[in-house]
Amino acid sequence: MPGLGGKDYIGLMKKCAFLTQDKTGGYVSDDEYAIAPLNELGWQVSTVPWRQTNRPWNDFDVVIIRSTWDYWNDVSAFVETLERIDQETKLVNRLGVVRWNLSKTYLRDLEAKGIGIVPTLWANSLQVSSFKEFQGRLGKADIVVKPVVGANGEDAYHISSGDPLKRLEHIAERFQNRDCMVQPFMPNIVREGEYSLFFFNGKYSHAILKIPAKSEFRSQEEHGADIHPVVPQEKLLLRARQVLGSLTTSLLYARIDFIRNDADDFLVMELELIEPSLYLRTDSQAAGRFAAAVDLWAGTA
Repeated sequence: MPGLGGKDYIGLMKKCAFLTQDKTGGYVSDDEYAIAPLNELGWQVSTVPWRQTNRPWNDFDVVIIRSTWDYWNDVSAFVETLERIDQETKLVNRLGVVRWNLSKTYLRDLEAKGIGIVPTLWANSLQVSSFKEFQGRLGKADIVVKPVVGANGEDAYHISSGDPLKRLEHIAERFQNRDCMVQPFMPNIVREGEYSLFFFNGKYSHAILKIPAKSEFRSQEEHGADIHPVVPQEKLLLRARQVLGSLTTSLLYARIDFIRNDADDFLVMELELIEPSLYLRTDSQAAGRFAAAVDLWAGTA
């Protein structure tokens, strides 16, 4: 059949699904940048909501989790869908990786392997009195509380010692009987920004610096952050490779978020292995690298 880019492909094109949510929800996705490079490699790409039931998953040679940015509202249904996909075709990243990465408690596993993470305390519920306790344990007046399962900065709060009681009561109510994590506020998130490094099939692709908007500490562009392509320092690239080297499974894609500490080293904020935005638009070669990684993965995984 005639292919794109002046090529002819014999037989049917390989079929790939980008798993998404039903609606964009105002989020910015770069997935479309990868479609043309995948077409060039003989792939027909479909964007498929993860809740759909009309098309069997075995219609696709590979299903890639992409912009499923509502899964944390119904984690059990999301995992059930991934289990069905995994039974019928190739799911990436792999189901075991997804299960591990769903809860930010994976940071404890990284820390146990010697990876430097932002110091983190864990709780399964909060009361107003909890904030002073955590401030004391961390030795910091400024702390950040966020859910163990979640993304995009939703329900992430920066708490200071002078916060009014009404605000603390609201935050405590949000985390009533809900697993959460507490970290010291890292000043460099606003002084410098958060670094994200991207790897495809274990190979470094590109990096960005996310600078929060004024009076904001969250680094997502949906919250007004500015995104800048950067060339990472050698120390930062080394830290990222140490993180990947600590894992025991291969990955089609990985995004690792870092913050610089006061000792001029880099600590892991997040290791995104499920549905990270890949910011393909920030590097002219990134989409091609991703497409080549998909093509290689589908033939070897």
